[in-house]
Amino acid sequence: MNANSNRFFILAVFLLTLYGMFKLYSPFLLDITIASLLAVAMSSINIFIHRFVKFPFLSALLTTLTLLLLFFAPIGYAATTLTNSLIHIDYAFIERAVTFLSSIKLPLPQSLSFLELDGYFANLDKAAIAAKVVSYTTVIGKMSAGFLKDMILIVIFFFFATYYGKSLSVYFQSIMPISQKEANAIFSEVANVMSVVFYSIILTAILEGVLFALIGAVYGYNALMLGILYGFASLIPVIGGALVWLPLSLIEFANGNTTSSIVIALYSFLGIGAVDNFVKPLIIKYVNEMLLKTPVYFNTLLIFFSIIAGLTSFGFWGMILGPAITTFFISLLKLFRAIKEKNLQNSP
Repeated sequence: MNANSNRFFILAVFLLTLYGMFKLYSPFLLDITIASLLAVAMSSINIFIHRFVKFPFLSALLTTLTLLLLFFAPIGYAATTLTNSLIHIDYAFIERAVTFLSSIKLPLPQSLSFLELDGYFANLDKAAIAAKVVSYTTVIGKMSAGFLKDMILIVIFFFFATYYGKSLSVYFQSIMPISQKEANAIFSEVANVMSVVFYSIILTAILEGVLFALIGAVYGYNALMLGILYGFASLIPVIGGALVWLPLSLIEFANGNTTSSIVIALYSFLGIGAVDNFVKPLIIKYVNEMLLKTPVYFNTLLIFFSIIAGLTSFGFWGMILGPAITTFFISLLKLFRAIKEKNLQNSP
């Protein structure tokens, strides 16, 4: 058997094995990817903890606990509380809300008559609404169970990615068909952008969540749950916190508390909205310049659209995947340009 036959045989075996690995681990690929990206984003926290805890296993464990406290514990609490609230929903309130909305008479010109809602609400079947609420509760329960499974797997994979992260990074760089300097440049840029995105997301969510929890507490709602829901909703570009404050404002309005409804809407739209528009860029700048050893320069608008694209394509985890994929693609383009310029310089 000649050398070419050997190469083809090894290549064929490798491709078959690669396909087998893909089929074997395909149910976990998304969880592994998310865990790896989170490990990259939180590598600076792991390094900081390792300064005080000299055992890699213990520092990886503490970093994993930090992730649980910052990210997954609030999500789990909010999902559990929200599901429980829907299960024990007050159907009498639904009936009162429909009756109240049916009584609203808004005089509109003939050209806008299609916007009149009084007839629509008057024809609503209250029993059907109750049945819909029950069905939505079931769907949310199933989604919560699936999300809980993903969270458990991500936490497990995150621990191993953090514990073996340095060794895995060195290994992958050694097998990449590029120089170690070029591989380091790609890994460094992706890691820095992921760190900026992750830390700014967490800090912004905490700040906006606390602000909304305050208004929720003033009106007697579960402040912790509302703060968590608002914090994570604020991660969604454009609509963001409106997914939380608008229903709360409508609930107050349906209960006849018009002043409370207006206060919640103005406080959220103008007050917390100002934080999102003006404070968030400052948080990103602070994270970039103060928390990273090597500040990274990127187009904020590009990161914004990458988060939107990620959320659209991958759902909740798209806010991590979108920026990572975009950054990796841009890093590869820079690498191709650098290789081309190097080849042009070396050519006679």
